[in-house]
Amino acid sequence: MKYIHVDNQQSLLLSETSLPEISADECLLKVKAIGVNRADLLQRAGKYPPPAGESSILGLEVSGEIVQCGEAVAENHLGKPWQIGDKVFALVAGGGYAQYVKVKAQQLLCLPEHYTYEQGAACAEVFLTAYQSLFSIAQLKPNSKVLIHAGASGVGSAAIQLAKAKQCNVVVTVGSAAKVQACLALGADVAINYQETDFVTYAKANIPSGFDVIIDVVAGEYVAKNINVSALDGHIVTLSMLGGRYCQQLDIAKLLAKRLTLSASTLRNRSDDYKANLVASFISDFYAELLNGRIKPVIDTVYPWKKVELAHEKMANNENIGKLVLTLT
Repeated sequence: MKYIHVDNQQSLLLSETSLPEISADECLLKVKAIGVNRADLLQRAGKYPPPAGESSILGLEVSGEIVQCGEAVAENHLGKPWQIGDKVFALVAGGGYAQYVKVKAQQLLCLPEHYTYEQGAACAEVFLTAYQSLFSIAQLKPNSKVLIHAGASGVGSAAIQLAKAKQCNVVVTVGSAAKVQACLALGADVAINYQETDFVTYAKANIPSGFDVIIDVVAGEYVAKNINVSALDGHIVTLSMLGGRYCQQLDIAKLLAKRLTLSASTLRNRSDDYKANLVASFISDFYAELLNGRIKPVIDTVYPWKKVELAHEKMANNENIGKLVLTLT
């Protein structure tokens, strides 16, 4: 099969390798579309290796068609046996930038009939990460106050929709006027352009009681700022560190006074059982919302996979609103 290879100069090249061999509880997918994630850029740069035993090929989410099922593969979440020809989307720990990829059957989701493969490829990583952060970790309650940094990113756009589905008040931070409008269109109550307005200043003036849940991909000095605007018993979930790995001024007294919880999480290196349970919980809580259109993937640009370099460049420059997707041609 063909796949996208990272050479010693970190260039992306179309190469050949053997088909993955599936286990009894796995399915082999013919990949139709691939979701691009910042983790792909980090792995390409040698900063985010795949978990032990997983494919070294880039790619954490795909959409495609089942071409082979292991003998232990059981029913899907619609109560029907998984079958060759089923259209699906999925989270994978690696191997997505390829014509074929293997997936644990319990981590597959049926592609809604009205969805394109491109839409399917834009769902798994962002919605499962946002769902995990808001509900599995932060235990978000309806009508809470939520702050989402990088609101126009893939995870940010998913988190806005999930939080609004629970009638939460959602404030986001973004870096441009276009991203402000995109987040407001998704349902965010307030979108702050951090180039113009400091979110701490805004929060102190307009939300003095603070945010119950904060989803942060920036870290760095944002850690201290998040503590300043958190509510009593608030929960801060850190998913990345685009602003740096260190915070110079961390006030433990404020943590104690507010009884705050700081969590840090990644999804890729979680166990198969954890991911299966997460997928099952998301399906139970929100799959119907995907079907009825109340929540939906946000796609910025779709590229032929031979133009993967353009997609990586756009993501590296923080120019995307929502997901970047590759299609196999």
